[in-house]
Amino acid sequence: MVDHMPILASFDFVVLRFRASYIQVMAPDLIIRNGTIVDGLGGAPYVGDVAIADGVITAIGTVDRHAAREIDATGLLVTPGFVDLHTHYDGQAIWSDRMTPSSAHGVTTAVMGNCGVGFAPCRPEDHETLVDVMAGVEDIPGVVMVDGLPWTWETFPEFLDALDGRARDIDVAAFLPHSPLRVYVMGRRGVEREPATAEDLELMRKLAEEAVRVGALGFASSQLTLHKSESGQPIPSYGAAYAEFEAIARGIDDGGGGLIQFVPDIVAGDYEPALKTVFDVAEDVGLPVTFTLAIGNAGDPFFLGALTMVEKANANGGDVSAQIFPRPIGLVIGLELSGNPFVMYPAYQEIAHLPLAERVAEMRKPEVRERILNDSPAPGGHPLMFAVQAFDWIFPLGDPPNYEPAASDSITARARARGVTALEEAYDRLLDDDGHAMLLVTLANFRDGSLDTVAELIRRDDVVLGLGDGGAHYGMICDASFPTYMLTHWVRDRASGRLSVAEAVRELTSAPARVAGLGDRGRLAVGYKADVNVIDHAALALHRPVVAHDLPAGGRRLDQTADGYVVTIVAGEVIAERGVPTDARPGKLVRGRQAGPV
Repeated sequence: MVDHMPILASFDFVVLRFRASYIQVMAPDLIIRNGTIVDGLGGAPYVGDVAIADGVITAIGTVDRHAAREIDATGLLVTPGFVDLHTHYDGQAIWSDRMTPSSAHGVTTAVMGNCGVGFAPCRPEDHETLVDVMAGVEDIPGVVMVDGLPWTWETFPEFLDALDGRARDIDVAAFLPHSPLRVYVMGRRGVEREPATAEDLELMRKLAEEAVRVGALGFASSQLTLHKSESGQPIPSYGAAYAEFEAIARGIDDGGGGLIQFVPDIVAGDYEPALKTVFDVAEDVGLPVTFTLAIGNAGDPFFLGALTMVEKANANGGDVSAQIFPRPIGLVIGLELSGNPFVMYPAYQEIAHLPLAERVAEMRKPEVRERILNDSPAPGGHPLMFAVQAFDWIFPLGDPPNYEPAASDSITARARARGVTALEEAYDRLLDDDGHAMLLVTLANFRDGSLDTVAELIRRDDVVLGLGDGGAHYGMICDASFPTYMLTHWVRDRASGRLSVAEAVRELTSAPARVAGLGDRGRLAVGYKADVNVIDHAALALHRPVVAHDLPAGGRRLDQTADGYVVTIVAGEVIAERGVPTDARPGKLVRGRQAGPV
């Protein structure tokens, strides 16, 4: 029998070499001239040109040719488009053509389906269940999902087809989410977190294989105690056994492989039990893992144990990365938002329905102030509401916002300086700016009142940036702006522990692209996808979040903008200039892992 494999391999090599040669002779559609090129790999920046044609980079360095459009980038940074590994645009990517805030901060690829929650697969009778889960875990109002989602899909492949049929500004990619898969296979037994049977596991494996074959990047799951449905129940994936993780992972492997994204129970402190299950599965099946890492503000440094487990797994041939957020993990609270220190007080609830101006007027009345301050919170509410009175870790959020504030600016310290209680100080600060004031709750990563520990971890090769959560937590978190924070605070403004611009850009581009398996993007080189940012680094500035009412059914969300993004390009098309979006919508669904050019 003739072995055709060497012949086919040679043919593939010739095709790839021909494509590479063809790319370099294509007439450019767009040339970026004289910019400071930051390649995305950590190489030293240099001045040069970038030529783009047919959605890919065709030349870099000195380009003698001309194009229909040329951008003068003299004195500006030219970087690859940013890759955000942890978003929840599962709904927004259906009802909107713009993935903001992310796309306003240089992100050109957003990965969604994280934390094991999403909208597919889903039978019609389970729509309300998944809406209840997403409303609780990701703070997306149920009415927004009911009004914004057409539910034209049932299976995961059909959901990807729905995403594929929608024009948008940037690329999106998706994990298969564990909780919807469990409910789809097990029905009420899955919602009630009963153990999966052998038949359940067989079907989960089959559906996971199918998901990867049609374009899932892998699968996502969560064991976080705080991840509860709006009705207060643990999410369906909570407490899932080793056998269930293994069955899904083997399905992912059957389909060609992919990434496991995982949220351990970071609230419990001890990472080891939950991480061991996933790490063992990943080792047995041979899949990469990325997981959420949070640093406690005080107390035992449990995160060090997690990093030791990462080091051991990687030393044994694994591919594990801890995913960290480069500023405090926390909440934004205020009178216009989901939470504030008095949101659970019956006396406040009496006026909570009033329009903001009327509510502020009431709260300024001495008798109302006294009644609210002397009240007590009612039981229940969102699991994160416990944090809204952690006054040692709550700070006014100004404009520009300060995400590494001094301890002297905490609500506790300010109250002490004024000779009032922390509740009184918080009450008064909520009324600033006619009630539009916001407070930052620093739940984690702010160890001993600074980001010094984060500074150390960012530089590790087994740590990757993520957790921006774009598309979720609409009324309490606005962290999708972290790329701008990286380039301002960590590169330009921080007094110590700074990163070079080359280091920061690498952490925003090629590093997350590698973890996700997206080898066709995240760097500036010939043959790579033409996702590019042109940035005025000196003028780069992050603004305070604002409240917008642009979700379906008039739903509210936090949005955040920045100055300094001169041009953002996706697949060779300009999607925004100086913060103003264009009409271009070149974003696509990225189906599965992508090989890099040869």
